[in-house]
Amino acid sequence: MGSPVPLPTDDIRPSGGWSAGRWILLVVLGAGVGLFFFFGLAQYLSLESLKTHRDEFLAYTLRHYGVAVGFFIAIYILQTAFSLPGGAILTLAAGFLFGAVSGTVIVNVGATAGATLAFLVARYLLRDWIESRFGERLASLQAGFSSNAFHYLLTLRLIPLFPFFLVNLVSGVTRIGLGSYIAATAIGIIPGSFVYAYAGRQLGTINSVAEIASPSVLLAFTLLGALALIPVIYRKYISGKNR
Repeated sequence: MGSPVPLPTDDIRPSGGWSAGRWILLVVLGAGVGLFFFFGLAQYLSLESLKTHRDEFLAYTLRHYGVAVGFFIAIYILQTAFSLPGGAILTLAAGFLFGAVSGTVIVNVGATAGATLAFLVARYLLRDWIESRFGERLASLQAGFSSNAFHYLLTLRLIPLFPFFLVNLVSGVTRIGLGSYIAATAIGIIPGSFVYAYAGRQLGTINSVAEIASPSVLLAFTLLGALALIPVIYRKYISGKNR
């Protein structure tokens, strides 16, 4: 067996077995997701529901802008942290209620905070078990994330083909540092958030969320993701020449 890849300096994984705190956290997460689906809350995070209540939402936002911003960020954090459906709808709502630019900023705050919580949960609850079961298989992935973590994650964030919640959870069991994770997430979600927030300004003309992610938009995101890998490819090329 090879020696383990050293942890980054800002790694925050706790040591030891499963404490009572871990079990409580797992129960809380399971209960939160279960209640969401039990009470059918997904119906309120739909395009139809947003269109139906858009006048009420807009009127409240205009009257209580600060409260609306805070409430919206809190909802986005919970939706992302619990890996619940509805992120695209919330981003459309942000554009409709706050404007394309302000909506993008608000979404970025909520999504980054929620994704960070999901990342910490994955690292805190799952990482020890996964490494004990698949440590050798993960060695190359861990090494790649240790040396090029920011660019790898930035690419995953820029390309919407990779589910947002899945990237959060998978990142938690790699050796990417918390600082790199937050930075790559905050930067990488800006283009996609802006596209959906901008589309939210024309909410009445949208019949399906799938209309927004057109082939040309997906291609543009893919090219952005490829650009993020250029520094990694360049370093490997230089390293190969030096050898």
